Amino acid sequence: MGGLLNSLRAVGSLTWNCSAVYLMILFNPMSYADEITITRIIKDCRTIAVMGLSSNPARPSYAVARYMMTQGYRVIPVNPNETNVLGESAYPSLMAVSGAIDLADVFREAEDVLPVVEAAIVKGVKAVWLQEGIVNEAAAALAKQAGLLVVMDRCWLKEHTARSYRG
Repeated sequence: MGGLLNSLRAVGSLTWNCSAVYLMILFNPMSYADEITITRIIKDCRTIAVMGLSSNPARPSYAVARYMMTQGYRVIPVNPNETNVLGESAYPSLMAVSGAIDLADVFREAEDVLPVVEAAIVKGVKAVWLQEGIVNEAAAALAKQAGLLVVMDRCWLKEHTARSYRG
């Protein structure tokens, strides 16, 4: 219960003068982008496996991961086509990563998300974030049913900067 209250306090100033309809949209737990879930993930998930992280600086995954690192998050590159990204050893799959992972941040095609979610469930990952433009309702529902926090079709970097959090 304390985690929920802390999340509500964190977003309290954002909602002070909001209408009831807006609040229903803002905190809709079925939207896969509700304010409480986003805030909780950004605040609590410190070790992030970036699925599809590329060593190409022009790719969005690279920019987001680099930003995460500057904010104090631990970034674990997961991409079978890479050996090292941003000074970190890359892993071929989520299952190959040793140690605990808080968040699987997904930069993969929508049709490739279900195996990532299945691995995240087995691995005991706390949350799954499908980046902006990535929508897979079945995978999101499976993750949520397994008890994972889920955000879909949102940019982690944009959401983080909008809240002005520091790592």
